[in-house]
Amino acid sequence: MDALAVLQKIEAKGKHETTRRCCQCLSQIMRFAVVTGRADMDPCASLSGAFMPTKIKHRAAITNEDGLQRVVRMIWVYDRSAVVSTAMKLQVMLACRPGELRHMEWAELDLEKGEWNIPAEKMKMREAHLVPLPRQAVELLKTLREKTGQGKYVFTNPRSPKGDRPMSENAVLVALRSMGFEKDEVTGHGFRATFRTLADEVLGERVDLIEQQLAHIVRDPLGRAYNRTKFIEQRREMMQRWADWLDTLLYGPAHSTQ
Repeated sequence: MDALAVLQKIEAKGKHETTRRCCQCLSQIMRFAVVTGRADMDPCASLSGAFMPTKIKHRAAITNEDGLQRVVRMIWVYDRSAVVSTAMKLQVMLACRPGELRHMEWAELDLEKGEWNIPAEKMKMREAHLVPLPRQAVELLKTLREKTGQGKYVFTNPRSPKGDRPMSENAVLVALRSMGFEKDEVTGHGFRATFRTLADEVLGERVDLIEQQLAHIVRDPLGRAYNRTKFIEQRREMMQRWADWLDTLLYGPAHSTQ
């Protein structure tokens, strides 16, 4: 009842997600108390149904061709920061998580092979992930390397001259807002949903390859999870088609990257 009283005060302020997280933290403390002989039980384990459920908010995303064309044409002319500009372009092109992108390190890249090897500790599911880079992405990174290549991170924080700190987690979001996009219209993470939808519906790409590219757990009919380095060549071809299609949105159908 002591824990419930404290948590209900937080919930009364409408902070349902904070209530859930506080309950989770209290439960961790109490479980530690149990295993160290300080308590007989975790009282928070019985509180899971005592609060209003957290409403799931899906991140805003463009899921139609016309909308994406408008967004990419504005992103591709953004010139306030070469670092942020490149980050936004790669966010659209690679469909990776924003946190993975801003923590990209030069040591993880093989631009000759066109590959980005993300170590397990940086991945949400704690499994290493191999990202094939289309030609357009490689060119963007080669250009940026002239500016930030001496540091650790590809997308360096302007307050870190040595390049040992990545750009702010809000850098892309602030840039999008400066271009006039509202928070319920476009977000960096939302470009994953854009890729998931349009690569399937417009380009007709295989859904399992799309899910592999998004670093989702993909299982075969027997329930075994696919290795995330599998189908690398098929995914490489898919990402090149995606990048080429983005070029057609930018420059028109007559444009060719071949």
